[in-house]
Amino acid sequence: MEKVRPQWGHQRQFVLACISYAVGLGNVWRFPYLCQLYGGGSFLVPYLIMLFVEGMPLLYMELAVGQRMRQGSIGAWRTISPYLSGVGIASVVVSFFGTIYYNVINAWSFWYLFHSFQDPLPWSVCPLNGNHTGYEEECEKASSTQYFWYRKTLNISPSIQETGGVQWEPALCLILAWLMVYLCILRGTESTGKVEQLANPKTWVNAATQIFFSLGLGFGSLIAFASYNEPSSNCQKHAITVSLINSSTSIFASIVTFSIYGFKATFNYESCLNKVILLLTNSFDLEDGSVTASNLEQVKDYLASTDPSRYSEVFPLIKNCSLESELDTAVQGTGLAFIVYTEAIKNMEVSQLWSVLYFFMLLVLGIGSMLGNTAAILTPLTDSKLITGHLPKEAISGLLCLISCAVGLVFTMEAGNYWFDIFNEYAATLSLLLIVLVETIALCYVYGLRRFENELQAMTGRALNWYWKAMWACVSPLLIIGLLLFYLSDYILTGTLQYQAWDATQGQLVTKDYPAYALAVIGLLVASSTMCIPLVALGTFIMHRCKRGDTAPVA
Repeated sequence: MEKVRPQWGHQRQFVLACISYAVGLGNVWRFPYLCQLYGGGSFLVPYLIMLFVEGMPLLYMELAVGQRMRQGSIGAWRTISPYLSGVGIASVVVSFFGTIYYNVINAWSFWYLFHSFQDPLPWSVCPLNGNHTGYEEECEKASSTQYFWYRKTLNISPSIQETGGVQWEPALCLILAWLMVYLCILRGTESTGKVEQLANPKTWVNAATQIFFSLGLGFGSLIAFASYNEPSSNCQKHAITVSLINSSTSIFASIVTFSIYGFKATFNYESCLNKVILLLTNSFDLEDGSVTASNLEQVKDYLASTDPSRYSEVFPLIKNCSLESELDTAVQGTGLAFIVYTEAIKNMEVSQLWSVLYFFMLLVLGIGSMLGNTAAILTPLTDSKLITGHLPKEAISGLLCLISCAVGLVFTMEAGNYWFDIFNEYAATLSLLLIVLVETIALCYVYGLRRFENELQAMTGRALNWYWKAMWACVSPLLIIGLLLFYLSDYILTGTLQYQAWDATQGQLVTKDYPAYALAVIGLLVASSTMCIPLVALGTFIMHRCKRGDTAPVA
């Protein structure tokens, strides 16, 4: 007899699991960056439009497929058509790439959390140099938060070619992060401002991709979660709930982020003014208090006219302080999470408390998303009788975590952050677009939209209205095709791919070209998942032809 499939204890567990998976670090560090880059509040217009024409329909589609087929991504798409098994395999490959680098963020969060109990915070001041005669030169040229991130946390090399060794402290934090993930998955589901920007096509493209990746479409996680649902569950309601909560969280995170941006910009602007005032006061022997922020420009003009020779010597040291330029600085990813936020935290009252709360929040968000990614891999594996017949679920989970942790140690090397950026940028983008495009076309035109509509109505007792059918059959596929064409043309027009490397002598990031072997890895990352779809389809076709040949009657 077929083993009864485990189910969620309550529908609230399923909804919360989907929310925990969807609401992740991208809500905190990607969405606010896009808002700042593309017109502030006006970015919400394309974002909300894309939510209703792309996010909700595709989320509902994956939940409905998982709930109807009652299998993980591989089995679900194999049921729809044997030629589509590669879609599920591609999802598993992308999810595996995601798990091995995403958990590194949790390792960094552990690292900062442990250091948050120090007084003062270790990133709040620059360390003394070896002679104790001043501060470390690299830290003075950069900032205390940048120095702690690039030198103390990453100990980053000057380029991707200089690999360096594994940093044992981040490596231990990575092992701890994977141990936490393993304990959580051990028992499976039983334990688990310029409006003109609207005319810019990149604004709409980035709004669409933010919705796409924030909801986690194409990884197979949503199909895996929904496969443990009761067949009669209202997956339409679940899709709407998860979508709205995810987007609301992004908007709320943006409000908090912009307040931190404003605090940081004001603090940096005032610090810059004070340094310029102190420089002029000391260089020209001026009376203390005679130069203020209000009369600084007049004093500079006066000194330039009365003592031009000395002013020309001092001029290269005078920084151009601008509050507007500070506010216009857009940062995303690790730069926002571990540099901008920490710079704001160090200047707050009771900074240790806020630091602990902030990095604990990052851990909660990161672990929640990790559980979704690992479920996308484990569910197809545990659905396979070939694998579960030889290994218990606990052993399969343990092997997945062990292999992922071992591969993830690459990201704890001195050049590890450069490889992290490669995985973060290229491991999923094009692959997920292609996966979800094939999913949508397969459901509507291979399995049949009318057939699936009838099955969904019989399963849930609710008819599928015109909105969902129009989005699945026409709007969403066309939108994804447009995104694919944009990304491909953008990559072609960009030319040689580049990355940001840390220059310790300048105390800032510099742009460098990727070496040939790094470009080869990027190509391999994209091809290893996308090629699963045509190769498996071709293999299935050949097998079927061979079987027909074997059973053909002899003339």
